[in-house]
Amino acid sequence: MASLSKAKRLVIKIGSALLVDRDTGDLRSGWLKALAEDVAKAKGMGQDVILVSSGSIALGRGALNLPNTPLALEQSQAAAAVGQIRLARAYEEALAPHGISAAQVLVTLEDSQDRRRYLNSRATLEQLLHFGVVPIVNENDTVATDEIRYGDNDRLAAQVAVTVGADLVVLLSDVDGLYSANPHEDPTATRYDTVNKITPAMEAAAGDAGSGLSKGGMKTKLLAARTATASGASLVITHGAAMNPLSALENGANATWFTAQDDPKAARKRWIAAMKPQGTLTLDAGAAKALGQGKSLLPAGVTAVQGAFGRGDPVVINDADGATLGHGLARYSAQEAQQIMGRKSSEIEAVLGYPGRAALVHRDDMVL
Repeated sequence: MASLSKAKRLVIKIGSALLVDRDTGDLRSGWLKALAEDVAKAKGMGQDVILVSSGSIALGRGALNLPNTPLALEQSQAAAAVGQIRLARAYEEALAPHGISAAQVLVTLEDSQDRRRYLNSRATLEQLLHFGVVPIVNENDTVATDEIRYGDNDRLAAQVAVTVGADLVVLLSDVDGLYSANPHEDPTATRYDTVNKITPAMEAAAGDAGSGLSKGGMKTKLLAARTATASGASLVITHGAAMNPLSALENGANATWFTAQDDPKAARKRWIAAMKPQGTLTLDAGAAKALGQGKSLLPAGVTAVQGAFGRGDPVVINDADGATLGHGLARYSAQEAQQIMGRKSSEIEAVLGYPGRAALVHRDDMVL
């Protein structure tokens, strides 16, 4: 079974009902400080941590004295705008005593569906983690109307895990796992400790959102589990209301663990290999050798560019004899690639007129 302490990269989702007091609309600052202690502990063990946090609308609702009833779209957007700045400040203040910097990252579903925006999101998150920062990811509820009406951060957490190649997603919730039936209605309901495969019976028993502050119910958690496990990440649902919820989980708190179906890197490589190439890059001998040593593809080693691909599109990578070396996701369009091929990375800005990324295809976006 997966373990919290063995994970190299964690995505932790925090629900609104845990972060915000439902009656007062105030932040549960003591709980957040305890969570920050857990995050600092994980960072001290060398783990990367990304927090996917609900709470902006709930905090904004309290600040604007809006009722705990369904809000009109424009009210939700206004609440999100007011609450988001409070949410970011709360995380910054909770993590600062541990010497940890926080970063606010606002995303929408389009950031994972559009390849160009997906690569931008991935590169930004990777750089933040490289700097030791804890990204605080939230749906951009001020503009993402579809997400306000139908979305949830369970699904967003799974998508973030796919983007960054995380090996564990932790859903801190107001339930302690997946049950065979609604435990509030059926006293014979039993909790699943481990789920290796999500069955139709599990989906049929899943309920809708229970809290007035939260959007996600068990159905959304199962959807998140499907996404995460298929991409190589394990996922765990646990009750997060207790102080230091991550420590409680590691010490055996009630939870349901969904096992990963594959290794994150292997799953990503298969995804890239299965995509239909939109172009071809031909390399010189030196670049071909560098790829074999696990290095990224730099423009200097490219001798020819074919096709009409855009940034983020899949391309075939060939050696000088036309033999296929692998596939990858281009970080430049075909037109840009033709302009910078054979050039050093330090010359990219002079050629294109703006600073670009050093690699034409990064090794993380390549399968040989």
